[in-house]
Formats: sequence, C-alpha cells, structure tokens
Amino acid sequence: MMHPEAIETLIRQGMSCTHVEVDGDGRHFEAVVVSAELAGKSRVQRQQRVYETVRAQLDSGELHALSLKTYTPEEWSARG
Repeated sequence: MMHPEAIETLIRQGMSCTHVEVDGDGRHFEAVVVSAELAGKSRVQRQQRVYETVRAQLDSGELHALSLKTYTPEEWSARG
C-alpha cells in the first residue's frame, strides 16, 4: 500500500517542484503539483509529465489512481 508521503517524494525526485500536496486512502490519491516545468504545456502534457514520476508504481498496480491538479508557480500564486 502506498502512502501520500511516498508519492510526494517520487514526484519531487522526478521533477523540480515548488509545491506538492498528496492526499489519499492507500490506492486512490489526489495531488496538487506546482512546477515551472509545466509552463507552456497543455493540461494533458502537464499530467503526462507528473505521471512519468510515478510510472513504475502505476504500471505495477501499486498505485491504482492518481488525480492531478497542476499549476505553474504564477498560476498557483494567482489563486491566492
């Protein structure tokens, strides 16, 4: 069973982030990822970039579902 902290670590190790939040029940998770790497990318490209960081866990079934909200630092700041 995966823990939110483990997923957060994988995302942070796999890409440069200014903010990551992960919550979930052990199989289904939600993450908020803020990264300058996401600038200029479509919503699908942003999600693909984050999924790259947890691909092995998704492929093995260790991580069943990950819902994403992705932002650039500027978008995150504008949210207040």
